[in-house]
Amino acid sequence: MSSASNLFNAEEILDGICGWVRIESPTYEPDRVNRMMDEAEGAMRALGAAIERIPGTDGYADVVKATLPFGDDPDAPGILVLGHLDTVHPGGTIDGPLTLRREGDKVYGPGIYDMKGGMYLAYYALRQLLKAGQKPALPVTFLFISDEEVGSPSTRALIEAEAKRSRCVLVPEPSRQGNVVTGRHAFLRYRLNMHGKPAHAGADNRAGRSAIRAMARLIDRLEGLSDFERGITYSVGVVRGGQWVNVIPIECTAEVLCVAPTEAAFAEVQATMAALKPDDPEVRLVVEPGPVRPLFRANAGTMALYEMARQLSEAEGIELTHGQFGGGSDGNFSGALGVPTLDGLGVRGGGPHTHGEHLLVSSLEPRARLLAGLFESIR
Repeated sequence: MSSASNLFNAEEILDGICGWVRIESPTYEPDRVNRMMDEAEGAMRALGAAIERIPGTDGYADVVKATLPFGDDPDAPGILVLGHLDTVHPGGTIDGPLTLRREGDKVYGPGIYDMKGGMYLAYYALRQLLKAGQKPALPVTFLFISDEEVGSPSTRALIEAEAKRSRCVLVPEPSRQGNVVTGRHAFLRYRLNMHGKPAHAGADNRAGRSAIRAMARLIDRLEGLSDFERGITYSVGVVRGGQWVNVIPIECTAEVLCVAPTEAAFAEVQATMAALKPDDPEVRLVVEPGPVRPLFRANAGTMALYEMARQLSEAEGIELTHGQFGGGSDGNFSGALGVPTLDGLGVRGGGPHTHGEHLLVSSLEPRARLLAGLFESIR
């Protein structure tokens, strides 16, 4: 491990992470996300990185690309650090249900685990290496993404283009109970549009066909198709419908997240969603496919990265295991392209996307050292 390993201090890391967490950045509030991007841009600029601020599209915030031309050839394929700064938590969460607080080894806050903690950790690891006079052998690029929590619809092409230019991709998404991630299940998003028949709800109820009622029946049937043994799941997370309580609702929409752990499961999900029909023939359903995170399966390059990380951890007395998991990330895109990708390099903790989201302070130093070791070792 690097001679700079004694420069890593958990309390210092935590202080920096908390500074980022205090800048709330829900995906659908681009002004807030851009304030977080300003913070990340300033941190990377202080390291000497060349900054490219890529304007957001489709109502999302900007992307920050920060490049440091290490190595003999600054144009050679290098290390891409890939992660997001948007969160699922709406503005004001930090002042209410998920206050920034410490309880022993746990520190709670919106986005602290998924994944501001990991992106700050990667920045800090590189910063400390540079302070110690160490430099990676390859160029390093950080890509801070603004719409990952909604499937990266506006940034997928950018992510894939950067991945193709890279030797490898490091993704500091949260650790999976201490594991790193060498593969991820595919994620498919859909929008269901149910169209009913109007009527006065108080005077002529039976003449109408409720889109909400039809959707409720369909949701129950669809989620019942989940096969947890095989890892295939269907989950409806957003439903909208109706306008007046005294009118039979003629419109109802639902957003579905489907998970597929294999190529066969991916095809099965697509076939299932394409064949969906409402129970009532007088109600019409339109199934609209949305963003997809492709299946990420480990290849030889990914396993070589894992072996490097395993040996670095073993030198610290830590056993590092790996696996393919659900919980999509932008690593799905690079991994699916065959670019060596090691995911789950971020902080340990739990409660992602809930009011119990937290990191473990005890994980900060070991994970920072692991990232620093990878920066030094990758050739």
